[in-house]
Amino acid sequence: MTPDTSISRRSLLGTAATASLAPTAFSASRYPISLELYSVRDELQKDLKGTVTAVAKMGYEVVEFFSPYYEWTPDYAKEVRKLLNDLGIRCLSTHNSAASFAPENLAKTIELNGILGCRQVIMASAGNVAGLDGWKGVAERLNQAAAKMKGAKLRPGFHNHQMEFKALEGSRPIDIIAQNTDKSVVLQLDVGTCVEVAGDPVAWIQKNPGRFGSMHLKDYSPEPGKGYAVMFGEGAAPWKQIFQAAEKTGGLEFYVIEQEVSKTPLEAVRTCLANFKKLHG
Repeated sequence: MTPDTSISRRSLLGTAATASLAPTAFSASRYPISLELYSVRDELQKDLKGTVTAVAKMGYEVVEFFSPYYEWTPDYAKEVRKLLNDLGIRCLSTHNSAASFAPENLAKTIELNGILGCRQVIMASAGNVAGLDGWKGVAERLNQAAAKMKGAKLRPGFHNHQMEFKALEGSRPIDIIAQNTDKSVVLQLDVGTCVEVAGDPVAWIQKNPGRFGSMHLKDYSPEPGKGYAVMFGEGAAPWKQIFQAAEKTGGLEFYVIEQEVSKTPLEAVRTCLANFKKLHG
C-alpha cells in the first residue's frame, strides 16, 4: 500500500512535522480493544483517513497497521500519527514481514513505530523456514531485535499461524520460539488458527505467563462452510476462559480484533466489536 493521498499533504504535512507526538489522551478501558486493519484492507488502501476515522467512530480505541506501512516515509507516518491523535485513538502495535527485522531494515522499523507511538512490533510471518534450526534462527532474530528496540521502549513479538502449532521433527515451532526468545518478546496469540489445528489456547497462555502483551481475537468454526467467516464470538473458541487466562496470567495489555473473511468488512468489524463488548463486558 502506498501512502494514501486522501490525507491532504497541503493541509497536514506542514503541521505534522511539528505536531506533538505525545501519547494521545483518551479514556481507555483497562484492556483497550484494537482492530487489525488487515480486516478492512481494501477500504484502507482506497482511503486511509476515511477508514481509520470510521473505525474510531465505531468505538475502537486502538488500531494495528500491517506490513505495507513500512513503505511510508517518516513524514507520512507523522501525518498518520496526527490523524490518530485528532481522533483520540492510538496505534500500539504493527504487523511486519520478517524483512522488517533484518539488520539493514531495523532502524527504519524502529523509527516508524516510534513515530506512530507503538509499544509492540510484531513479526506477522517468519516467511519460509527450514526445520527446527531455521525456527531457532527466527528466535535469534527476535532476540537481536529486542536488544535493539529496548532503548526505544519497543518490544518485538511473534504472531502465530496454524503451522507453528503443528509438530515438526518432534517439536512445535511455537515452542521453539517461546523457549529460545527473551521474555520481553511478545507471543501474540492468534486464537483462531490455534483452535483450527486443535491447539489449546488457554493451556498455551498458562504455559507462558507474562508473554501475551497482545492477542488476536479471531474466531474459527469447524462447521462446513464457516471457518473464518464467523464473526468474533460465534465460533468454537472458549472466549471466557481465554479472557481469564490472558488477563490473570498472560500479561495482557490490549486485545486486537481480526476478521479476515467478510463481504462487508466495515459492518463485520462493527459486529465483532459489539460481540466483544457483550462477551467481555
